[in-house]
Amino acid sequence: MKNSGLDLNRIIFIGRSYEEYEHMFQISNDDIVSKRILDCPGGACSFTAVANQRGGKAKSVDIAYAYSWDILYAKGKEDIKHAMEQMSKAQDQYKWNYFSNLADLLDHRTHALDLSTTDRRANPENYIEAALPQLPFQDKQFDLILSAHFLFMYGERLSLQFHLDTLQEMMRVAEEEIRIYPIIQLDGRRYPLLDEVLSYVDREGWASELVNVSYEFQRGANQMLKLSR
Repeated sequence: MKNSGLDLNRIIFIGRSYEEYEHMFQISNDDIVSKRILDCPGGACSFTAVANQRGGKAKSVDIAYAYSWDILYAKGKEDIKHAMEQMSKAQDQYKWNYFSNLADLLDHRTHALDLSTTDRRANPENYIEAALPQLPFQDKQFDLILSAHFLFMYGERLSLQFHLDTLQEMMRVAEEEIRIYPIIQLDGRRYPLLDEVLSYVDREGWASELVNVSYEFQRGANQMLKLSR
């Protein structure tokens, strides 16, 4: 498989579980069975795999899918190991109520990687390679877009213009709603240009709402941004 010149070392291939998505995005069973959902970027998350098992119509998009499943699986295992080593040194930056300890977190991350890899092997059409801010989809092809741990979180590395361009593309592709989690950066601070983003969203004719959620692993990561037409 071609990798489009993408440096694998620049990718962090770690995924969250379907259950985490339920809490961080307030996903209901009605959402799953009634909406066309895009996980963007999907990474090694198991949401698409489990949602489709439950009768959904979900797809994942990620620049990492330029690589074959076996290469990404090996990368994911390495990244999980490295993440656990780093988190063991900074456990006070996290709230240990959803996960009981590092071993429990390791089980969740490994299970998500296993599920997503198995599903990608079986249903490759649901895992699409793309590099934001461009998406290879038709206008309003999805009802709902979920975006976890990317926008805002990497605000120190990704420019405001990149955020706006990505949101514009998501708004083109989403017919009803976009949910983004969290609204803080890696350092735990609220994304400093969030007001500029919200002003842009308003000018584009979308409503915005900051919603408190029940999921908070990284301290302070307890809100999502909901955008709707």
